[in-house]
Amino acid sequence: MSSPSYPDYVPRNVEIWTKANAEHTAGRAPAAWAKDEIDWGVFAIRESELNVLGDVAGLDVVELGCGTAYFSAWLARRGARPVGVDPTPAQLATARAMQEQFALEFPLVEAAAEDVPRPDESFDLAVSEYGASIWADPYRWIPEAARLLRPGGRLVFLRNSTLVVLCQRTEGGADDRLQRPQRGLGRIEWPDTGEIEFQLPHGELIELLSASGFAVERLLELYAPDDAETHGYYDFVTAEWARKWPAEEIWVARKRGR
Repeated sequence: MSSPSYPDYVPRNVEIWTKANAEHTAGRAPAAWAKDEIDWGVFAIRESELNVLGDVAGLDVVELGCGTAYFSAWLARRGARPVGVDPTPAQLATARAMQEQFALEFPLVEAAAEDVPRPDESFDLAVSEYGASIWADPYRWIPEAARLLRPGGRLVFLRNSTLVVLCQRTEGGADDRLQRPQRGLGRIEWPDTGEIEFQLPHGELIELLSASGFAVERLLELYAPDDAETHGYYDFVTAEWARKWPAEEIWVARKRGR
């Protein structure tokens, strides 16, 4: 990818996502699109239990880092008007194939979440489920989400918990001991995969959200259910670990009015 508008980490991650799409993501897309209920995270905790999104019917929604756009598909079936945004052409090709297979259409935009080609105040809701929430620089994508949202609009995103990141070994899953300092946590380059992620501690993330015009409404720390099993692919954390400590978290913030 040669576009000069993309930050340096985007082409590297796009290369990794392109390979992942060919090896496994495209194959899992039909099952994700076919789900009747929205769920969250590696342990598939139901939206009906968490009530994060509420009624989305009639809302203009942007999904930042949509991948194969199954989350946007779930929202479209509930009456929302989603737009999926992702910088990886292969992922968007899979999303378009799923749209044809499931007879469900909505716009898909090839762009990084840090610079979305849509006008100011175009959306009521911005969502990211392991998309921009960890793969984009928060100091760029969160202000961009604020630009895209109307006053009173919500930003909802799922990411790894700070604790699981601090306990994540360089290679392998989360340990029960701290593996890295929290001070200076931010951009992480994983040597085993080459991926570049962004993980801010809670205090810094709250400061950033506030500076970007958001008021934090909820922070949900997600644990694995008692009957959960370790995910067959996303094995960065075991179900046993996640029953003791939160492995994931959902943030809900609302853009302040004028």
